Amino acid sequence: MNTASPDIPDPQSLSHTPVLAAEVLQALAPAPGRVIVDGTLGGAGHTRLLLEAGATVYGIDQDPYALNRAREAQIPGLHVLEGNYRDMRELLARAGVTGVDGVLLDIGVSSFQLDDTGRGFSYHSAAPLDMRMSQAGESAADVVNTYAEEDLAAIIYEYGEDRHSRRIARAIGQAREKAPIESTVQLAEIVKRAYPGFSKGIHPARRTFQALRIHVNDELGALRDGLQAAEVLLTPGGRLAVISFHSLEDRIVKRFLRGSPSLRPLTKRPVEASEAEQATNPRARSAKLRAAEKLAPGEVAPQDEPEEAP
Repeated sequence: MNTASPDIPDPQSLSHTPVLAAEVLQALAPAPGRVIVDGTLGGAGHTRLLLEAGATVYGIDQDPYALNRAREAQIPGLHVLEGNYRDMRELLARAGVTGVDGVLLDIGVSSFQLDDTGRGFSYHSAAPLDMRMSQAGESAADVVNTYAEEDLAAIIYEYGEDRHSRRIARAIGQAREKAPIESTVQLAEIVKRAYPGFSKGIHPARRTFQALRIHVNDELGALRDGLQAAEVLLTPGGRLAVISFHSLEDRIVKRFLRGSPSLRPLTKRPVEASEAEQATNPRARSAKLRAAEKLAPGEVAPQDEPEEAP
């Protein structure tokens, strides 16, 4: 592999520490002449590493802020595409690309989205209750103020895996009868009061906020569509690498890779960050990487245990 690094700008506006960076490079094997899709461009942390290895990268994002940062940076070798990675086949086709050597999906909310207090992703800061990655469609405020309590409970239970979902939904229903729930701190306090026996530790609103974010952005639906699109786009020998951050995502990825007739899993178990990385980058603590390789036509995926590492 040619490890010579081109002169790639690393502007302050794109500052981002990618999780599992070395493991992603090992899984995708970027090199000069290889074309790789970063389906979740975000702060372009992984993309810069892929470019430094000589690959050409098509970066996809639906977040206007991420798109503006990437375009303003004018990074050599990076082609910025606006849209959801679930539509990567169509987006790449418009750019004249029908096959790629690698696809990276770093699922979920990005660090700079969480850090941007105006976006409403975090329960730690006062902000409008938004949570839309694309800034289009219904917001989290629309959901909590208009959905029936039983539908809210179902969302919180399914996407937040919170056993107190009915209690939380009932508290939201009672609160919105008095006044609309418009801010993150309003919702966080409602959930906190509804939670039995909470005194300290992880804030009980964490699961509710996760559930609303997943629902508003249809994250799990996008993941299923994106995996299927990547499977088709990859050329024989091409690699897929997916980083997930909670069990709902990882379960979808695991089942897809095990059931695919055209992908050979390269990870026996999800690869996790080292203790050293977790110490320096807290976001890496829940990260899990799974990888697979596209089979040649007529090649059959092995039925025995896959390799331990990519």
